[in-house]
Amino acid sequence: MFTKILIANRGEIACRVIATAKKMGIKTVAVYSDADKEARHVALADEAVNIGPAPSRESYLLADKIIAACKQTGAQAVHPGYGFLSENAEFSKRVEEEGITFIGPKHYSIAAMGDKIESKKLAGKAGVNCIPGVNDAIETAEKAVEIAQGIGYPVMIKASAGGGGKGLRVAFNDKEAFEGFTSCRNEARNSFGDDRVFIEKFVEEPRHIEIQLMGDSHGNVIYLNERECSIQRRHQKVIEEAPSPFISDATRKAMGEQAVALAKAVKYQSAGTVEFVVGKDQSFYFLEMNTRLQVEHPVTEAITGLDLVELMIRVAAGEKLPLAQKDVQRNGWAIECRINAEDPFRNFLPSTGRLVRFAPPEQTLFAASVRPEPVEGLGGASTGSARTGVFGGVRVDTGVQDGGEIPMFYDSMIAKLIVHGTDRLDAIAKMREALNGFVIRGVSSNIPFQAALLAHPRFVAGDFNTGFIAENYGKGFFAEDVPHDDADFLVALAAFVRRKSRERATSLTGQLPGYAVNAGKDYVVVTLDAAGNNSYKAVHVDEFVGETGSARVRVGATSYEIRSSSRLNDICIHGTVNDKAFTAQIERGTPKNPLALRVQHNGTRIDALVMSPRMAELHALMPHKAPPDMSRYVLSPMPGLLVDVAVTVGQKVQAGERVAVIEAMKMENVLFAAADGVVGKVLATKGESLSVDQAIIEFA
Repeated sequence: MFTKILIANRGEIACRVIATAKKMGIKTVAVYSDADKEARHVALADEAVNIGPAPSRESYLLADKIIAACKQTGAQAVHPGYGFLSENAEFSKRVEEEGITFIGPKHYSIAAMGDKIESKKLAGKAGVNCIPGVNDAIETAEKAVEIAQGIGYPVMIKASAGGGGKGLRVAFNDKEAFEGFTSCRNEARNSFGDDRVFIEKFVEEPRHIEIQLMGDSHGNVIYLNERECSIQRRHQKVIEEAPSPFISDATRKAMGEQAVALAKAVKYQSAGTVEFVVGKDQSFYFLEMNTRLQVEHPVTEAITGLDLVELMIRVAAGEKLPLAQKDVQRNGWAIECRINAEDPFRNFLPSTGRLVRFAPPEQTLFAASVRPEPVEGLGGASTGSARTGVFGGVRVDTGVQDGGEIPMFYDSMIAKLIVHGTDRLDAIAKMREALNGFVIRGVSSNIPFQAALLAHPRFVAGDFNTGFIAENYGKGFFAEDVPHDDADFLVALAAFVRRKSRERATSLTGQLPGYAVNAGKDYVVVTLDAAGNNSYKAVHVDEFVGETGSARVRVGATSYEIRSSSRLNDICIHGTVNDKAFTAQIERGTPKNPLALRVQHNGTRIDALVMSPRMAELHALMPHKAPPDMSRYVLSPMPGLLVDVAVTVGQKVQAGERVAVIEAMKMENVLFAAADGVVGKVLATKGESLSVDQAIIEFA
């Protein structure tokens, strides 16, 4: 076994590998760019080596620097994580040639599966179901139309070297096939330096289901069940779960056996994933093979009780797999939500900056100790388990910490939130509660969007496919897309917290006679609206005699018995309402009103003032102060780097004309003029770091 390994990655996956290495008694070496010198993975590792400037092409993507760091520190092996160099066959080969072990598949397996056209041919020879189509590169748009007609619409036009949704178009007719081929080819050439394009049948109402594999150097390959990855936004996974709520045991077995056959055909070692597209009739077709550890591997770990990173390390060291196919377990249900630094209410634009507050929910599952612990007080047995008892827990995989920075140079992932439950509904309930308790401040996150997805009736029923988000949120995501099943509970919670604050104030000594604080029982909760359309609700609060941290709050005809031992200054409030457990977030003061309370629960957020009835009467008479007119300005929609200003002072600009370009987290955002005008001032310069809503251009 190795005594020291280097992790050629950053963020949560680097921390994940370090956790298992420590459990195994293996020392770790972190590599970091200038932007990551204070990062969590650097602090967790035994040693750390700086490998260059912030941009990944000058640091994490440079094989020479990674290999030099191995030699400098005496690391015997390299774990590449995912992304960066993890599926680079040339890097894998070079590492091995330098006498360093690559903790992953051999270079020839990576090369065989890395080309989408060649991998489909190999899959077909191995007996894997392949989507009808033409796997050879197509030369002209006219030929693309001819082939599409032969296959039958709809068809998918794909770049051979594509990935992450780039170089991909769906065509439903000749015109779309002709135009899609041209744009797909151009995009592939610009993004990957490889303009080869092929066409295949587009499976309608498709689900994205993948099989986790593990192979060793002794010819053994097993499959570790499947993951359901159909909840995607722009071809990027958002929620993953294991097992799938859709496929049958027979389909699972057939997919698993075909995936194993493909892996054996390319002499596959280490962890890998075979991705399938599955039709509504459970017909399934090979998509591609990912020759690395997947982002969503924790859900497989949760239902099997296996540490996939440990298996990768042991296999790389030459050990045999410690289990056979018949030993693979499937216990309960696991769900993973990707928590990203993006603003769902601004079309998911990246959000960078300092994490002023980062407090994940309490963990009961951990990355390097993945077997779930029995849950007290519950009986029964998990699906397919030889063990008795019910299992469950919450796990957080992250590469950041309180006060850390979300840099603009890398992807937007803050953390992965994983839960394990007895069944799917139990896992959904656990995930909703875990999201309620995940405190992130300083940057925006997609937690409200995740909460909305988990509450959607079709998601709860397991009735979805890869088009789910596009169908339900095609015009964007808005606050009203997060309906709360009991909106008055948020009002009651605001009144409860305000009352507890008033109760404490009554106990302060030294109050003047006749001017002492009166906690009161009747309040009005004013839910604030940005346009001034505030709502006013009368509430009555009674405390339970002799029971601290409790009160009965009546909102209209509904009564809420709330009990909580949380402190008044806690952002995260835990307690019970009508004897049912809840977790919510409450803050005193908002950016627009220091007297307001901000209450968040199940993805819904309200800003509320809790007042006496007389104060509420007067508040309703106050005129609404309209926000300033910013129509003359071009504002930055996200924090990022201003890479281009395309206009100058005095220039006439037409509506729709490009005026500036901002870049953050591998994403380029082009800003256009909303109306005709003349540039009066340029308020920001090229190369400047911008904040959200910072003015860039002012029109005269």
